[in-house]
Amino acid sequence: MSLHLEHLNPEQLAAVTLPDQHALILAGAGSGKTRVLTTRIAWLLKSGAVSPAGVLAVTFTNKAAREMLARLTAMLPVSPRGMWIGTFHGLCNRMLRAHHREAGLPQSFQILDTADQLAAVKRLLRGANVDEDRFPPKDMQYFFNARKEEGLRAGEVPVSDAIARRHVELYAAYDAQCQREGVADFAELLLRSYELLRNNEVLREHYASRFRHILVDEFQDTNRLQYRWIRLLAGTSARVFAVGDDDQSIYAFRGANVGNMAEFERDFGVQKVIRLEQNYRSHGNILDAANALIAHNRNRLGKNLWTATGEGERVRVYEGESDVEEARFLVEETQALAREGRRYADMAILYRSNAQSRVIEHALFGAGISYRVYGGLRFFERAEVKHALAYLRLAANADDDTAFLRVVNFPARGIGARTLENLQDAARARGASLHASIDALGGKAGGALAAFRALIGSMREQTRGLQLAETVEHVVARSGLVEHYRAERDGADRVENLSELVTAAAAFDVEEATAGLETGQGDVEAVPVDPLTAFLTHAALEAGEHQAGEGQDALQLMTVHSAKGLEFDAVFLTGLEEGLFPHEQSVMERDGLEEERRLAYVAITRARHRLYLSFAQTRMLHGQTRYNVPSRFFDEIPEGLTKWLTPRFAGRRRAAVPSFAPAQAAPKLKGFGRPEGAGGFRIGQNVTHNKFGAGVIVDAEGHGNDARVQVNFGRQGVKWLAVGVAKLQAA
Repeated sequence: MSLHLEHLNPEQLAAVTLPDQHALILAGAGSGKTRVLTTRIAWLLKSGAVSPAGVLAVTFTNKAAREMLARLTAMLPVSPRGMWIGTFHGLCNRMLRAHHREAGLPQSFQILDTADQLAAVKRLLRGANVDEDRFPPKDMQYFFNARKEEGLRAGEVPVSDAIARRHVELYAAYDAQCQREGVADFAELLLRSYELLRNNEVLREHYASRFRHILVDEFQDTNRLQYRWIRLLAGTSARVFAVGDDDQSIYAFRGANVGNMAEFERDFGVQKVIRLEQNYRSHGNILDAANALIAHNRNRLGKNLWTATGEGERVRVYEGESDVEEARFLVEETQALAREGRRYADMAILYRSNAQSRVIEHALFGAGISYRVYGGLRFFERAEVKHALAYLRLAANADDDTAFLRVVNFPARGIGARTLENLQDAARARGASLHASIDALGGKAGGALAAFRALIGSMREQTRGLQLAETVEHVVARSGLVEHYRAERDGADRVENLSELVTAAAAFDVEEATAGLETGQGDVEAVPVDPLTAFLTHAALEAGEHQAGEGQDALQLMTVHSAKGLEFDAVFLTGLEEGLFPHEQSVMERDGLEEERRLAYVAITRARHRLYLSFAQTRMLHGQTRYNVPSRFFDEIPEGLTKWLTPRFAGRRRAAVPSFAPAQAAPKLKGFGRPEGAGGFRIGQNVTHNKFGAGVIVDAEGHGNDARVQVNFGRQGVKWLAVGVAKLQAA
């Protein structure tokens, strides 16, 4: 069968037909790397350079492995089944199954997925009488996995204090428990396989002589232990063909080490670095914007994407007065594209943080546009949001048994399944709700339930007379959900979503202020309801409507992280504001800003034909209006590549007062009687400073000439300045 080498461009052909040597292939976005990788394997087999049993190919997903096998089957006259093709975990599992005795595992060892592993950690902590408030199970799970990914057993982990010593003791106990039960978690598969090769010279030499060619996809996403495993497996005779893109390394939070690419080049003495720079996805202006942005990163291996399809349209930029206005623009523009004949499924709205989706979803809901949240749940369907809504439902109606069962022991308060069974029996016997039947149980279980009843009662009493957003904020805070999720290593997004629920309530209150709090449809007489009940009804309706069915044309919503590997005709990259994208935490982390820039690069290169960048002068976060400075990324993209749909940086030339919230149209400074109390300055006002440049006033304290204002100067940071001394002027 033909490998269709004539269809490859010169760089792709050079990579596919590379002689017997190590190689690093820098494959830019949309450059056909999967085709190159698969054709390289087929060329090696067809040319007789290696037999199927001598090839090992590593992918990062099972889907990619299946796709590679399918392509090879279509390209070759012989079956590729003798090859080892799979993910790191899949290949390590295969090796451990074949050598379970040498690895110290039973032949039928079982694999713990993430949920099973967490259950095992919880069981370990309970058995050791460990206080889960001091040592949260998810934190311990993260600690165990992180040490394994560093290649460290408990005896090799440095100990600096009593807390660290306890972590290490629990790590050792967890390892012993898994060994005793004959199970292995995902991180253990890789570490045990690495130790097997490291400690067994005979096996190491066997595999080093067997696998003549090792090919690794998405090399920029490998962690340190995965790279060390590859080095051991390669030995001194195998040839390693590494394919990746350092500009698309966005998984540092998962342990990915972009430095592995440069280390590979040094460690293996790579003589051939091939750059796949011709892009088959995007038009020229989109690629030029991506190239200009990523060029600001240091220590890149370097490449420049180009296309033969022409410049195409310029990048469209939109500045909204608020996040609500931004969402309205997204709705109108996607509808316009649909009228032109484009499918919603070929459009994607991308955001940096999951919490941003709530305002967008609300606008889509109102417009009747079906959408699908890719790689995640719609806002009101997320577990942490549903937990918070359950507490709110109980505050509104303590007899809501569904809400009661959802949160009576979340966060954990010592109320077990047997206690709930007894409570349900008592409720059935009385014909009453669970809440009303709590006094039927005595002892420790009854005491825990009574404490929960008191919590709900205090929520109800303490929120009387409060505004809706204040009620939501109070209930979320008292529920313990924020503290629970803050204690989790991966809980930051969940805490942001809880804050966004407060924002949702504030926005709902504003919307309902003019329309009136009513329910009813058609000719049915409207019935006034209280704000909390109206908001809960709104949340339930939005959770259940406009969910796109299988195969239905639907707009795609997702985080930038989820978008990697995908492509769309039209891409809307939203929320490009300092502190949001790039994220405020990135500025404080080593190389954090560079990873944010790589994230933006990934987002931009998802677009085939049309790219939109948008930001808002004001955004409601945590129930408060936030005044924004446009992202520094706008300054890193040449103006000639962009088409501004609104005046460029209009928000820097006028006070950014949210037009959608009448109650906040003239926000007061803390400690001031009126917004003009700080020498004429006010929150939201655009100002300039002779040293720090343009900024936005975000907070203030004090009085008169003794007042201080807090100004967000974008890349120069957020600074407190004395009004009477600072050379601050209105923009």
